[in-house]
Amino acid sequence: MHPNANHPGYAQRIPPGRGQESVWDYPRPPRVERVGKRVQVEVGGVVIADSENAWRVLETSHPPVYYIPQADIQMQYVQREAAASSFCEWKGAATYWTVTVPQASKHLPRCAWSYERPTPAFQPIASHIAFYCAPMDACRVGGEKAKPQPGGFYGGWVTKGIVGPFKGGPGSWGW
Repeated sequence: MHPNANHPGYAQRIPPGRGQESVWDYPRPPRVERVGKRVQVEVGGVVIADSENAWRVLETSHPPVYYIPQADIQMQYVQREAAASSFCEWKGAATYWTVTVPQASKHLPRCAWSYERPTPAFQPIASHIAFYCAPMDACRVGGEKAKPQPGGFYGGWVTKGIVGPFKGGPGSWGW
């Protein structure tokens, strides 16, 4: 029996095709792994992040969340939000970030987050920044433009290589 077979969303699972991954095969608790592809974030015509050293976090029912090292981010466009934080039971305390690209008149508050001191299992993503896909002009994985995880609350990026259904969409509250 599949490890997630008793999960309410599993009954709607889309079988993965060749070269695809099902989010229903991702673990809970989540795991972190190297991406192995170039990851980019673009805002206002400026590529603010460009990395071949990114990590992704995989969790049951969620598209991957991509964490980019600050060394691969044009940090002049990214400002830490002093008063914003949240807590993840797996990764620890999160810090939020705002992106501002003045030459494009773009100001995107709380559109990214990081774990400055994550739990031991998530040390590889310490101080790496993840960006919500929706407010960005483009988020790319291996050159493919990603779509945001449905619902606007979670930060996963959906590519052709990932199938769901995904948490965040209609009827998935409580998954």
